[in-house]
Amino acid sequence: MIAGRPGGICWAATVAAMPSAPATAPPAEVESVRDARAARRGHYAEFYGERPLPSAPYGLVLGNCQAESLRIVLDSEQAPWIRVPPVFELDEADLPHLRRAVVGASFIVAQPVRDDYRGLPIGSEQLRALARDDFATVPSIRFAGLHPAHLILRDPGFVHGDPPLVPYHDLRVLAEAVGAAEVPVQPSAAAVRSIAELSRDELRSRELRAGTDVIVSDLFDEPGFGLMRTINHPGNPVLLEVGDRLLRRLGLTARAADPGRPLLASVIAPREAAVIEALGLRDESALEHWIVDGAPLAVDEVRRAHLDWYARRPDLVEYAWRRAQPTVERWMDGGR
Repeated sequence: MIAGRPGGICWAATVAAMPSAPATAPPAEVESVRDARAARRGHYAEFYGERPLPSAPYGLVLGNCQAESLRIVLDSEQAPWIRVPPVFELDEADLPHLRRAVVGASFIVAQPVRDDYRGLPIGSEQLRALARDDFATVPSIRFAGLHPAHLILRDPGFVHGDPPLVPYHDLRVLAEAVGAAEVPVQPSAAAVRSIAELSRDELRSRELRAGTDVIVSDLFDEPGFGLMRTINHPGNPVLLEVGDRLLRRLGLTARAADPGRPLLASVIAPREAAVIEALGLRDESALEHWIVDGAPLAVDEVRRAHLDWYARRPDLVEYAWRRAQPTVERWMDGGR
């Protein structure tokens, strides 16, 4: 279940938690806060009542940053899907708007969210109780098989936040931070395949535990880089197939629509030759750097920034290294 802010970038992620400007703040600062809040309300205009809700039956997608991309592929003139802020941006002031949108929706898609998430009654089952019958759940998609060194690890309470430049830890950099010189830079083919199997099995386990109405784990039985841009940013082929499955589950005849642009593409992870070789991806090409907001970012620049960040957070490093052990063990011995 969604338990904290997902990695990646959502529109206005910081605006959601933006406090009001202090009474003594300079006029420019006050105006900046007002502009940001106005922009947010405009972006989610139907949710906030800035525009009326559709007169036709409409849908909502509730969840993390993947939810907005699913909304885009589900949306159609016959059945519009309105924008809703991701769950980790919602606050108490948003509850009346959320209730109004949920009660009026003809169909709802939700990623599993625990009851009373962040102290608010916005768990998926709590919202299901308000909704009409057409309510379908789908897991939050996370698959590390194509980027086996990468991890999303957050300390309790998310005190330290995400590392700089890209919000993904690299187990090799973590190993360097803790002095674990025995961890190889390059994994064996067996290790790559073992981590892919572990990640797919974890996704299946989450589907079973949450009892999601739609499954997605089978999409990674034959992995390829077109499926995932990072470990938690699915590519268009995955989003379109999941969209079609959701529409069928909801009894709708529409098909998921490709928007004609890459979705969730603000961060693209390197594609390592060892992974291409291990998974037999002969038609794939290696990518030796990150791409962030369309610009290349060197792997070593990320490594140095993360090591510097870790050096000032020894408690986080200890916690992250401990949490990373299932993946580290497979990286070391291929899961034997």
